[in-house]
Amino acid sequence: MRARASGFAWGVLGALSLSGACVHAANLNFLNDTPISYMKPPDRQALNRAAQGALDTKKDGESVPWSNEGTGNPVHIEGTVTPRDTVKSDGGTCRKVTLTAVAKGQTQSWTPTACKKDGGLWQIKKQ
Repeated sequence: MRARASGFAWGVLGALSLSGACVHAANLNFLNDTPISYMKPPDRQALNRAAQGALDTKKDGESVPWSNEGTGNPVHIEGTVTPRDTVKSDGGTCRKVTLTAVAKGQTQSWTPTACKKDGGLWQIKKQ
């Protein structure tokens, strides 16, 4: 479950940033010094756990806090996960989810759509 669960955060964050050399190579310097630029795999896993939990248990508009405490990253990152706009159909559920991250005084937010089949894990819906 661990490798599969990290796909949620990778789907969101991977789509937004290629990180490191790729960011510079693609002239995406606007991502420098933003929360996503400080995130390491354990931080993405912490965000994923919070997102999976919020999507499973919270009503639309209810937020869950998350942080990278205990991940080993010297840069403190925290934020919220807020599910919205739940739609159920054909044995599955889709929800928009607003993810925020704050690091070094900078805030970023993303609002992808996540879906799951009954009993499955939430996955980012491909646009």
